[in-house]
Amino acid sequence: MTDDKLAVLIDADNVPYSNVKEMLEEISKNGTPTIKRIYADWTKPTVSGWKNVLLENAITPIQQYSYTTGKNATDSAMIIDAMDILYSEKVNGFCIVSSDSDFTKLATRLREAGMKVIGFGEKKTPKPFIAACDKFIYLEILKASQHTSSEQSLTPSKKTRKNKTEEPISKVDKETIRILTDSVNDLADETGWTFLAHLGSYILKKKPDFDPRNYGFLKLLPLIKDTKKFIIDEREAGVGNVKHIYIKEK
Repeated sequence: MTDDKLAVLIDADNVPYSNVKEMLEEISKNGTPTIKRIYADWTKPTVSGWKNVLLENAITPIQQYSYTTGKNATDSAMIIDAMDILYSEKVNGFCIVSSDSDFTKLATRLREAGMKVIGFGEKKTPKPFIAACDKFIYLEILKASQHTSSEQSLTPSKKTRKNKTEEPISKVDKETIRILTDSVNDLADETGWTFLAHLGSYILKKKPDFDPRNYGFLKLLPLIKDTKKFIIDEREAGVGNVKHIYIKEK
């Protein structure tokens, strides 16, 4: 977890309310959500499911009437608020929760201003919005990984489930292996070894939606082992039982 102060802005029209708890827990791993706002026309029955979870998660609802058909008024309200928050200098980053590509330019503008931008949305989220974020997390993986973590703590004897999530949303294909291989080689020292701790953040710079959980793994190392394309070297760090993990292409 970092000390970053985050503004969380949620587009209620374009994300489901079913995994709010898991989403907020994920956000907390990246910083402290000091501002939490959710935007919708709350007179519409389509967003009624959100109302039950707002109070218990301390999310402030922002009413935005849909005066016209067509362009979503919620988008404009979120964008205006985001810029106000940006200039208030109260946060270090933003979490934009939406599966709508209309926030692509907002994410780009916030990053230009030096803000960290983390996106959350469903697998259907258009590529331009994903690419505009520093990091993008698919909502579908949160419930699966949360459920698996809870199951492991209750039944540690189930070794076969270790480091695995319930339902992967992506396959480890040739493109995934290429990204891993290229990144390992990019970071390698003169002997060809790459320090695993640096690899995840480096890949995110190339592919903001990269996450081992997309492929059914809770961590990066089990994913790398599963490809059978790399040599793993666990080195003693000299502090307790801590080990530094290095990897190298076979």
